[in-house]
Amino acid sequence: RTLVESAKKTSRAIVIDEGYGRYGVTAEIASVIADQAFYYLDAPVKRMGAMHVPIPFSPPLEDVTVPTERAVFDAARAMCVRS
Repeated sequence: RTLVESAKKTSRAIVIDEGYGRYGVTAEIASVIADQAFYYLDAPVKRMGAMHVPIPFSPPLEDVTVPTERAVFDAARAMCVRS
């Protein structure tokens, strides 16, 4: 309920997780927001998750596969640009 109310208030939503964006928690949360706040949204719900690749064992390589602070910032900024 809180997520839906927030999306209605801001008219936008980004769902971020270090897990895969497909078929997981981010997909379900985005679905709930889109379903219950559709008419309040000015943009589609954006999902950000790990790349769709096997997660590497190496910590530096693992860091490359998950969303970074910069990627989240850029996605949020792109959502706020009005055409």
